Amino acid sequence: MKFPFIRISQTFAAAVLLTACASHHPPVSELTQFTPGLGEIMAQSAVRHAKLWFAGRAQNWELAAYEIDELHEGFEDASKFHPTHKDIKQPIPELIARYMDQPLAELEQAIKDKNTQAFSERYDHLTASCNACHQATDFGFNKVIQPSFNPFANQSF
Repeated sequence: MKFPFIRISQTFAAAVLLTACASHHPPVSELTQFTPGLGEIMAQSAVRHAKLWFAGRAQNWELAAYEIDELHEGFEDASKFHPTHKDIKQPIPELIARYMDQPLAELEQAIKDKNTQAFSERYDHLTASCNACHQATDFGFNKVIQPSFNPFANQSF
């Protein structure tokens, strides 16, 4: 007769664990309320910027196109979630349109053309545009450069 007792004990233990877990985690509806900060979005953009460089240099055009698309999504998120910023006078969507739209479009074309030389030149133009935007918003201390080493040892470009 030990078996029914063990089964009841296991069921009770599972119920206690599930209740404990549920009480420490917000409901799913609250999780969907999370908004990434502008800094988090820009940090992710820096990762995409670096991965884009390594993909283009390796002529992995499919990955480069993916990273460009991810940069677009990040800038869309920045515009959507942070149309203004406490330390920036201009609206974020205007800044992105002014500084990022053209360099991204030019770089996309180089990727579509699978043109390594144009890719390098337009990547540098994108990087300069990032820095120009940072200067215009008094974030010039955040200087973007072309990566000098690959920090993504777990990814083949």
